[in-house]
Amino acid sequence: MKVVILAGGFGTRLSEVTDLTPKPMVEIDGKPILWHIMKIYSAYGYNDFVILLGYKGYAIKEYFANYFLHQSDVRINLKENSVEVLNTSSEPWKVTLIDTGLSTMTGGRIKRVEKIIGNESFFLTYGDGVSDINIKELAQAHKNNGGKITMTAVQPDGRFGTFESGSDGKVNKFLEKPRGDGSWINGGYFVCEPEVFDYIKNGDSTIFEQEPLQDMALAGVLYRYEHTGFWKCMDTLKDKNDLNKMCQEKLAPWVSWS
Repeated sequence: MKVVILAGGFGTRLSEVTDLTPKPMVEIDGKPILWHIMKIYSAYGYNDFVILLGYKGYAIKEYFANYFLHQSDVRINLKENSVEVLNTSSEPWKVTLIDTGLSTMTGGRIKRVEKIIGNESFFLTYGDGVSDINIKELAQAHKNNGGKITMTAVQPDGRFGTFESGSDGKVNKFLEKPRGDGSWINGGYFVCEPEVFDYIKNGDSTIFEQEPLQDMALAGVLYRYEHTGFWKCMDTLKDKNDLNKMCQEKLAPWVSWS
């Protein structure tokens, strides 16, 4: 399965660092948060990534274009203009980088890769949140519920919008954000069927979290996967510093790799 990652937003709430670099490239423990997200999936054997670019997308292109070199020991012969790779620690990733427009909304960005995904199921997530979620269990939960999309539900501090769902796991409707009441919210980390593209109807202006998700909830094809473990979105400089501190203290729950 391909892993689609939204990485095109402006990151305005993290403007202290995103004036110079796109939000997914903001570093946590010396690596972009995008890299951490990819490692989460790779730990479960999913190594085929489609990254949806927008704001300063060239920085993400340049990072992966030079990634093999940065992860390798090399001998460079300037006279012969040759490079010999002595040793490499690069991941077995296939990375497709797609420009989806500077101001395109999330739904519009997703719609742009419909042909690349084809008729296959795929993962979808945002380029700014890490979690110790079990990706294999998420995929199995999606297979078991028979829906068109499964959304990971988490319980953070109540800064985000929430939704209501029944005991069968079916999402019924979305609600305005609560304030610290422990409600379940959209944590990203979706599993999607290709029919999801049919719900993106207004081109580049479509906000995926609004009409498409609401329509899928009303149609009875949107299900939740409850994750009670760690989840954190890097929205502010404090979030960034908190994630860095976890890594420095070897207490980062999402880091399952050595």
